Amino acid sequence: MFSFIFKSLPYLRCVVVSTSPITTTHKLHFLQLYSLSSSSALKSISTTSNQRSFTVDYLIKSCGFPPVKGLSASKHINFNTPDKPDSVLALFRNHGFTETQVSLLLRKYPRVLLFDPETTVFPKIEFFHSKGFSTQDIAKLLSTAPEVLRRSLETRIIPSYNFLKELLKSQEKTNAAIKHFARLLLYDLHISVAPNIEALREIGVPESNIVTFFTNQPRALTASTDRFKEIVEEVKKMGFNPEKMLFVIAVGALKGMSKSNWEKKVEVYKKQGLSEEEILVAFKKNPWCMVASEEKITGIMDFFVSKMGWESSIVVRYPGLILLSLERRIIPRCSVYQILLSKGLLRKKFSLNWMLVSSESQFLNKFVKKYEEEAAELLKLYQEKLNPSK
Repeated sequence: MFSFIFKSLPYLRCVVVSTSPITTTHKLHFLQLYSLSSSSALKSISTTSNQRSFTVDYLIKSCGFPPVKGLSASKHINFNTPDKPDSVLALFRNHGFTETQVSLLLRKYPRVLLFDPETTVFPKIEFFHSKGFSTQDIAKLLSTAPEVLRRSLETRIIPSYNFLKELLKSQEKTNAAIKHFARLLLYDLHISVAPNIEALREIGVPESNIVTFFTNQPRALTASTDRFKEIVEEVKKMGFNPEKMLFVIAVGALKGMSKSNWEKKVEVYKKQGLSEEEILVAFKKNPWCMVASEEKITGIMDFFVSKMGWESSIVVRYPGLILLSLERRIIPRCSVYQILLSKGLLRKKFSLNWMLVSSESQFLNKFVKKYEEEAAELLKLYQEKLNPSK
């Protein structure tokens, strides 16, 4: 019997070392030790398994996690009572977080359920309130960048906030920058941002432009110093004037794409009939025309050239058109344009660009309501194009 047990457990036999024959007494003693060790291990495994099962069940039922997400998150957090997680959830809900925001926050950073709500979470919510953020602002900020909750208030969040306020000269602009990119508060801004700001100052970018740039595009200034200086040099070589606002806008646009992405978009425009010189002209007028996705550029250019019969150079004259929604703006308004054109209701010096970029109320007053008698079908046509599924 003992011989059979030992043969079936070869990985256990290797730990028995003796110069004398193994007696029945030795075997019984060994098996007793193995039995105690196995029992302890199984108990530990069972406890861990139960904790994980409780965690998964809690994440699904109390936090709105899909089963797969709940199982995945349970690999990083474990708890066997609902006390602390319940108190964290209650804190968020009592401070204006919607269920959607709570769920988003927890899916991004489930470890927050293990935080002490009163000493770790609440002081940060209170800090943002003290700086003029509304309840809705704070909920949006923390659900977008929940990692802020794990940063030290004293050694990271407050120093970062003070750095921003010293640079931007106002609480309003500081808050605006954080709303644009809440992850700013995760950085040591003296290391990651200060050198990039200095690089702009050195080439003559006005302080007012730096402030505007940082307020609206704070993420652009978090690039590595080497990469940021490289982008600045590229923008200078393209002929942008550092004293003009377009210079920093171009820096922000290039920061958001790799060199390979730039080349791919150049190829997309070239396939639509533009030369590299024309593409650069368009970029210098509105750098954001290169930020749009390849699919969007292709779709809008195809519509202008194939459906409307316009020259591809229209985007060289008006590169901002690439930023508009094809379905919600360009197609509906161009449908109205075609009707008005066919009825001879448009002036010869009509500005197509203004028609497409004007506000909704301006467009309706100028191009729909104005021609109710001459083209009664315009409003219906426009609404149908806006809502093609209805």
